[in-house]
Amino acid sequence: MVIGFDAKRAFQNSTGLGNYSRILICGLAQEHQDIRAFLYSPHITGEYAKYFTGFANISTRIPSSIDRFFPDIWRRFGVTVHLRGDKVKIFHGLSHELPHGIPRSIKRVVTMHDLIVWRYPEFYKPFDRMVYRIKQRHSCRIADAVVAISEQTKRDLIEYLHVPESKIKVIYQSCDPMFWNAIPDSDIEYVRKTYNLPEKYIICVGSIEERKNQVAVVKAMTELPDDVHLVIVGKNHGGYQGTLTSAIRSHNLTQRVHILKDADFEDFPALYAGAVASAYMSFFEGFGIPILEAMCSGTPVVTSNVSSMPEAGGDAVLYADPKNPSEIAAQLKRIIEDPALRQQLVEKGKVQCQNFSQHKIIGDLYQLYTSLVPETDSE
Repeated sequence: MVIGFDAKRAFQNSTGLGNYSRILICGLAQEHQDIRAFLYSPHITGEYAKYFTGFANISTRIPSSIDRFFPDIWRRFGVTVHLRGDKVKIFHGLSHELPHGIPRSIKRVVTMHDLIVWRYPEFYKPFDRMVYRIKQRHSCRIADAVVAISEQTKRDLIEYLHVPESKIKVIYQSCDPMFWNAIPDSDIEYVRKTYNLPEKYIICVGSIEERKNQVAVVKAMTELPDDVHLVIVGKNHGGYQGTLTSAIRSHNLTQRVHILKDADFEDFPALYAGAVASAYMSFFEGFGIPILEAMCSGTPVVTSNVSSMPEAGGDAVLYADPKNPSEIAAQLKRIIEDPALRQQLVEKGKVQCQNFSQHKIIGDLYQLYTSLVPETDSE
């Protein structure tokens, strides 16, 4: 079975869509040797190319010398000239979009992570909003199958883009395999020293932006014991950094809130494991991967009681209204002050994680592929 992937995010994004793409591609190549994968990307960066080395069934395609001057055009239009020559049977757009001109003989799959640009258009600049909407509408229209990473995304696909339910397949996402490994105490101590972290802290992972709602967690800190700190891990996205900084100062929390903008992703499991709790109070998510990362790392979670967060957390996390800092603080305090509850959540988290294991996700996706291209057709 020959499958082409839009691999731009796999080679260029450090988290989010990049992690999703790398986990999916590598998992398929490892678990299903009958798959021949072609990765189409306008650029290849050495940092992420290493993920795909060692796989005999993965090949990469980049633009010609002329097309490299127009990478976006190549990705949206030019990539299709390679598909017939590579004998691709399925083309999978891993991040909301499909190129134009895919031959009708090739089945088309697109993964839709969320429809935030439709639900919360105010989070986007007018031009970006227009472009993203055009791409999403086009991709869902021409796709033979639309992968939604949660039931929440499925509902939004039906509501906003009127995608037929029969066309949508909910396949959850997993997190990087490193989160599933046991985390030695030495790693926790290493990150504590490397990032100059306090003994007792709550971790909050996610891009620093309005939708992620870190300010609510900062406000919740005013109701927690003084020896509990907050460690925010994420890069600035837009102008929310100023709002966050103002909130920290106005609540006299400059000594208790630490922002790590350039933390090494490989340190994330230990950063989670060293925390007393993880707070993820986003207003809206397609899935909420930090919830899964925290559970895999053995860290109890408090998250929002809205959007897709309950799908990710199940009964293994505590929930709060993301607009209510006092409610957030109360749930965090329960974890901090009740060791038995903490242990219960950790154990439930390990069970909940199995619903999103790489093996299960890859199996569901492979089943979708074979339903589109039966084995006799893929030979």
